[in-house]
Amino acid sequence: MTETPYRLAWYGVDLRTGGIIEDLPSLRPTGALSRKLGASTTTQFELALGGAPREWEAATAPGRSVLVAVDTVTDIPVWAGGVLPRAGGSANSVQFGAATLESYLDARYPGTQTMVGVDQATVCANLAAPALSQGPPFVIDAVATGVTMDYLTDDGDDKTVLSCLTEVMGLEGGPEWTIDVAWNGSRSGFEFPLRIRSAVGLQSASPEGVFDYPGCVAEYTLSESYERDKGATRVLARGEGEGSSRLSSPATDATALLAGGWPLWEYRYTPATGVTDPDQLTAHASRSLALMAEGAKVWTVQAVASRAPRLGDAWALGDSVRLSVTSSPRHPAGADVVARCWAWELEPDADRIRPILVEE
Repeated sequence: MTETPYRLAWYGVDLRTGGIIEDLPSLRPTGALSRKLGASTTTQFELALGGAPREWEAATAPGRSVLVAVDTVTDIPVWAGGVLPRAGGSANSVQFGAATLESYLDARYPGTQTMVGVDQATVCANLAAPALSQGPPFVIDAVATGVTMDYLTDDGDDKTVLSCLTEVMGLEGGPEWTIDVAWNGSRSGFEFPLRIRSAVGLQSASPEGVFDYPGCVAEYTLSESYERDKGATRVLARGEGEGSSRLSSPATDATALLAGGWPLWEYRYTPATGVTDPDQLTAHASRSLALMAEGAKVWTVQAVASRAPRLGDAWALGDSVRLSVTSSPRHPAGADVVARCWAWELEPDADRIRPILVEE
């Protein structure tokens, strides 16, 4: 097998325009790069001042810049994060923290919107639309889900775009979303597609990305849990308030499991702030039950990055990925699992990549 290590080219980019300010060859992450569906992740960085270009300060300005990593083998941008804290002084390096651009949506508000009988993807696109004004070069890439819904938000509720999108994604059959990074048309910088789909990525029973053990996989772990928040055979979603006036979904049961002899495990929760529609609470309860009825099953795969299927080429966030185990102490007879990549971590210097696979 040909080994191709990851070599990342780092760029300091203007957050408002996406234009490249400087190449940053002396920048390096001090932790793993990571991404997760519908959520922001953070990474710490260090910039050696001895190798820093003239405009390094503008290229890393907190609140005004974004760091972008491009895989030099495929020329595919794989990660982008807005610079938030920066610290330096008498040392020969400067420290940064950066968060993927989902975090920006937690600093923007959708305003008052009333949507009745609107496709879920359009609801998400409308909620995100205010962030296109005076914000990063987002490109809304929404594909109709074929499922309509009602959604109301009032500016007085102070709910951010991120909290609203998180709420909609948490509904039963709710759409998924993520923010990617791509070259712009002139290749003078980058744009940030906000993907909205029924399911982000490519789902297939025979995916291109195959991780094998023994093989490119150094180690793996199957984590199974029926702890609180991870397993339940009855779910009840509650709105805000107290006592008998509090909105509630009906109790949603895993009837087939209960009839088959499973114990009753109850779980009650408040899915989001400001939910006033009983139908939305019911949808939240149904989605949670679908995920929790048989407990959580998560495969954490640690692979040799230079030998594994290439991120951004053979697989990406949201895609189906196959884990093929010939034999291991946990699975002496082997295992062959196709699961979705809900998150990933990449450590180029350590030659490690970790897709986080969730069985659905």
